[in-house]
Amino acid sequence: MAQLKLAEQDKKDLINRLKRAEGQMRGVQRMIEDERDCDAILQQMTAVRSALHTASLTLARTYATQCLIEANDAETTVLAVDTLLKALGKLP
Repeated sequence: MAQLKLAEQDKKDLINRLKRAEGQMRGVQRMIEDERDCDAILQQMTAVRSALHTASLTLARTYATQCLIEANDAETTVLAVDTLLKALGKLP
């Protein structure tokens, strides 16, 4: 399949989303270590999951666009769509 080719701004946006999720995850770890309120921890874990889900959808949209544009025949297009659907099926 095709290698990821993101516009520079899209790459920056995706990296920033992932860094934000990474920071949130570290915050969750600290909250657990500090034995913070369960509701607050679950709320932060939901925020991390949402951030990663949004990043995954952004990447999937790029993947779909690139692979479908680069597909030069029906068989390649079907393969690209199948691969994308399998990846999306793994998302929570």
